[in-house]
Amino acid sequence: MKSVNLQAYTVLVVEDDAMSYKFLEIVLSKKTGINIIWAIDGQQALEYCKIYKHIDLILTDLQLPIIDGTELIRQIKKSNPHIPIIVQSANSFCNEMEKCMKLGCDVYLTKPINSDILVKHVETLLLPVTSKTA
Repeated sequence: MKSVNLQAYTVLVVEDDAMSYKFLEIVLSKKTGINIIWAIDGQQALEYCKIYKHIDLILTDLQLPIIDGTELIRQIKKSNPHIPIIVQSANSFCNEMEKCMKLGCDVYLTKPINSDILVKHVETLLLPVTSKTA
């Protein structure tokens, strides 16, 4: 059962581990209906960001081949500073999280990923709360 409907949005999932990607794909597609593009390394993710102008959010691991996650964040924010980025990492080091936040990532999650928390962050980043009138 879907918790939110994000069928009009597209997320770029940057993950080199096929099992981790499959988990994210199942969670995001079943709970949100969001469109998913998969990049297996940072270089492919940068190429997809140039090709696919309809990417609304990026969900990336940090330990990636070719171009790592921190460099990926740096380059994406340079060319498209408004795109939200969620980092997922097995490392819970404070300095790594601080570095990612300074580079412009919006959310830093540690693995194993809690699917409900992930979906809530995706929803919050894509569907900001509009002002309410009394």
